[in-house]
Amino acid sequence: VQLQASGGGLVQAGGSLRLSCTPSNDISRLNIMGWYRQAPGKQRELVAEVTRGGTLKYADFVRGRFSISRVNADSTVYLQMNSLKPEDTGVYYCNSKSPFNSRINYWGQGTLVTVSS
Repeated sequence: VQLQASGGGLVQAGGSLRLSCTPSNDISRLNIMGWYRQAPGKQRELVAEVTRGGTLKYADFVRGRFSISRVNADSTVYLQMNSLKPEDTGVYYCNSKSPFNSRINYWGQGTLVTVSS
């Protein structure tokens, strides 16, 4: 499975960006789709995820600012990021993981988000 992510870029603090990710096939249709990020020198961390049934999960540091959504027809997942802060800078990775088998876990190539102060 390939996860094609796009939408990263450079934005000023307070600005917005929208990330999108589409799986290359329908193997992700039952999976949890999500976004993780990795800042320089830090570990990768969960930003937000959404199940096929629409259950949402957000990291505390983005709650109220970011919104994740999903199109079940092709499992495309979006991350709308508003009120961006410099500390949101990092590489954002799309993720597709099975809720039934922890060994089924796919990653996209990452897209860089840079927020300037």
